[in-house]
Amino acid sequence: MMLRVPTIILAVFVLVCTLAMSACVPAVPVIAFGAGAATVAVTSKEKDPATAAADRAIADAIGKGYRRADRAIYKSVTIEVNQGSVLLLGNVELPDHAIRAVQIAWQVDGVAEVIDEINVTDKSSIKDAAKDFTTKAQLRAKLVADPKIASLNYSINVINGVVYLSGLAGSQSEINRVIAHAQAMRYANSVVNYIRLNN
Repeated sequence: MMLRVPTIILAVFVLVCTLAMSACVPAVPVIAFGAGAATVAVTSKEKDPATAAADRAIADAIGKGYRRADRAIYKSVTIEVNQGSVLLLGNVELPDHAIRAVQIAWQVDGVAEVIDEINVTDKSSIKDAAKDFTTKAQLRAKLVADPKIASLNYSINVINGVVYLSGLAGSQSEINRVIAHAQAMRYANSVVNYIRLNN
């Protein structure tokens, strides 16, 4: 004769087993920033003291740059740094503030990547957001597909058909390739280059 286990007891048993197994696995929360943006995995493991100090120094230097450049940027943009990767969050009023914030972040020594998640609240000066979005997405895809370009080293902003490039390049020829890709975009009216050589 087969013993029947009540459904409620079976459900409780499965739940207890699941919780017990999950307790043995370190939690790795995954945070996705932006539509189709890179996914950033944040582990619960603590940084070593040297890395933590370097990240604090980067965040402090960016904050000082914001304070010198524009108090509105300093008050509105949050800076998070993890192993040289900089995440910028917040709301700024003007597109120029978002562009300037990214540019300043790339100028700090030790920055390996800048993830721009700054939202522009006053969009009245933006004429065709759809074209700007398309240009940014297509240009990012071009940089990723080009084997001679380290695409993570660059940030792209597109406002009213003007492409703003920021980041670090390994050589002048790499800068030229990035600019050439930007100039080839269908809706790009002009290109403003803030890329600097990584010395």
